[in-house]
Amino acid sequence: MFKNVYNWIDERLDITPIWRDVADHEVPEHVNPAHHFSAFVYCFGGLTFFITVIQILSGMFLTMYYVPDIINAYASVEYLQTQVAFGQIVRGMHHWGASLVIVMMFLHTLRVFFTGSYKAPREMNWVVGMLIFFVMIGLGLTGYLLPWDNKAYFATKVTLEIANSVPVLGPVIKELLQGGTIVGAETLTRFFAIHVFFLPAVLLTLLVGHFIMIRRQGISGPL
Repeated sequence: MFKNVYNWIDERLDITPIWRDVADHEVPEHVNPAHHFSAFVYCFGGLTFFITVIQILSGMFLTMYYVPDIINAYASVEYLQTQVAFGQIVRGMHHWGASLVIVMMFLHTLRVFFTGSYKAPREMNWVVGMLIFFVMIGLGLTGYLLPWDNKAYFATKVTLEIANSVPVLGPVIKELLQGGTIVGAETLTRFFAIHVFFLPAVLLTLLVGHFIMIRRQGISGPL
């Protein structure tokens, strides 16, 4: 039955060449762990993307139960942890994944730097990769406030003061993020919107560009 459905779609959209182009793409020998043990360092980028996908899926699950207001935010997280089936596991995956994805991205960045993969003709991809790094950090910072507990509250106050210390634009950035004179309901709403809508949209756009450039330029060779 699946084959019949696939053939019906393929006859109309000709999708076979699309996935065959991806599936038949040859992996360079120097990034194949079966040939070179050092090739494992080339896996950090793929691991980063894998964890990112887990973060997206687990985050979609969490948003079905999370309530982004100062009265119900903490209670909704507690309900998710104690009453929802597998809620504690999914939130744990999202919580620890936020740290792990930064570690993997840092290792990936080190590999790119020390193998000279940022050099011509891949300078633009290096810039896009750095932007992805900053977006990931932004996702971590904005997501930290969402449980609305004491640790999240005071950590966010520190984050906002760091933003305020930026020359010239600091006060504007702080006011934009804080949404008022104190860390309160507007801050939580803005952090939620940035975490769930704005930054993921930017991240997906950058990832598409990152993968397109990797595909066109290929994986850089060893030193």
